[in-house]
Amino acid sequence: MESKQANVIGLISDIHGNLAALEAVLADMPDVDAVVNAGDVVGYGPWPAECVKRIRHPRSYSIMGNHDARLFWDEITDAGDAYAAEVLADEQKAWIKSLPDQRLLFDDRLKVVHGHPVDRFQYTYQPEFDETLLDAEDMLVLGHTHRQGSARVDGDRLVVNPGSVGQPRDKDPRASYAVINLEEMTISLERTSYDIDRVAEQIAETPIKERNATRLYQGR
Repeated sequence: MESKQANVIGLISDIHGNLAALEAVLADMPDVDAVVNAGDVVGYGPWPAECVKRIRHPRSYSIMGNHDARLFWDEITDAGDAYAAEVLADEQKAWIKSLPDQRLLFDDRLKVVHGHPVDRFQYTYQPEFDETLLDAEDMLVLGHTHRQGSARVDGDRLVVNPGSVGQPRDKDPRASYAVINLEEMTISLERTSYDIDRVAEQIAETPIKERNATRLYQGR
């Protein structure tokens, strides 16, 4: 349990080393009491170290995603993950390794997982958002699918995926995030544009596959 109080909270997920998108989201986001990150700071994108540095903040709460976990495999097969493992400082890797699989925050009112409360890397899409996903918390936040959505279940409780900051996959190339109000139990799903050309140019300077740049223009 983590009981630090917060009312208005920014929700983000799946940053994937895309600093341009992260900066755009944080600039577009209204004043919030805290930011909750549902995992995958690294992978695919060209700025893993910069994104780790940017997201580490006393009022930011992160969990480990599947690409974060891959940094510690004996063999890393994805070029984006391998690049992250190469350029991250040792203390940044140690921070990622220390991240929990899930967190209960704000007097246990909000749970954050990456993919699913039982199987942390299981894809959970909006049609599956129902009361069976929740325990006693008022709100469940998850990511992993890179698709933004929310559902009000079991009365006034919420399941929400803020979408992907760094690699949306719902055919909308704009970076995704959400803002919630825990007192009023309201949610606003948000999108903001960012400089995709900047990301593509930076990817071209790395071993990361070009496809990870071209797909950004298509939101897929």
